[in-house]
Amino acid sequence: MTVGVIAWAHVRFGTLPELAGLLYGIKPVVIGVVVQALWGLGPKAMKKSKLLGTMAAGACRAAALGVDALVVLVGASFMTIVARRTLDRSEKTGAAHLVGPVAAGAAGAAGVAVPVALLTLFLTFVKIGALVFGSGYVLFAFLRADLVDRLHWLSEPQLLDAVAIGQVTPGPVFTTATFIGYVISGPWGAVLATIGIFLPGFVLLAVTRLLIARIRQSITAAAFLDGVNVASLSLMAIVTAQVARAALVDAPAIIIIALVGTILLIRWKVNSTWLVAGAALVGALTHELPR
Repeated sequence: MTVGVIAWAHVRFGTLPELAGLLYGIKPVVIGVVVQALWGLGPKAMKKSKLLGTMAAGACRAAALGVDALVVLVGASFMTIVARRTLDRSEKTGAAHLVGPVAAGAAGAAGVAVPVALLTLFLTFVKIGALVFGSGYVLFAFLRADLVDRLHWLSEPQLLDAVAIGQVTPGPVFTTATFIGYVISGPWGAVLATIGIFLPGFVLLAVTRLLIARIRQSITAAAFLDGVNVASLSLMAIVTAQVARAALVDAPAIIIIALVGTILLIRWKVNSTWLVAGAALVGALTHELPR
């Protein structure tokens, strides 16, 4: 409900200078929050083996070249399975093999905006909800791939606004979907986007609850999940770098808010809620300064 009200206010009053100043300050902090997540999760995901570090590097390269996020996720996962099995055979036979990922695919050509249809919107968020693994911030990558690049329903600044609102409001980062749904297609868009993003999680939880013990014992499943994790983090890193161009627009945003905020988050683990509030204040004070 809170996100829906904020979405309505953003659509109705989003061009007011006061609100523009607040978002001007909050957007760079969002970049810092995602960087903090990468800083904490990256080493944990790749410390198991050098193979996962290699996979992460390959996934970053593929994402930077414009390969579809789903292709990066699935490709890294299956390549991790193949590489893990190859290395296991090498250890048994005493042979040495060097395994590295190959970045494949090419970016699709930019197209025109796809007309908004509620069914398409719902299914898009169902797909995104079913594909988000690891940190919720991986959502960032899929939202950009589908809503900005493929369907052209949002611009990068609008996407960053949505993620910023998701940081300000209580609840999981997935509430960003409610805001985006409202911006795209009003109240019904907000309802369908919210249901769509959460539905796969409930279904998958019910289905996998009885299988989790077997999955944990499977070497193949473990390799698949390792590949998913490092690919997810790679997508987060590349998309954060790409979208940062829309947030870090000048010296005050870059130096005062983004850099200082990131250091406070990583070094002193400052509560992100207070940091967002402080950044909003700084943004409101500096937004209208001459540049």
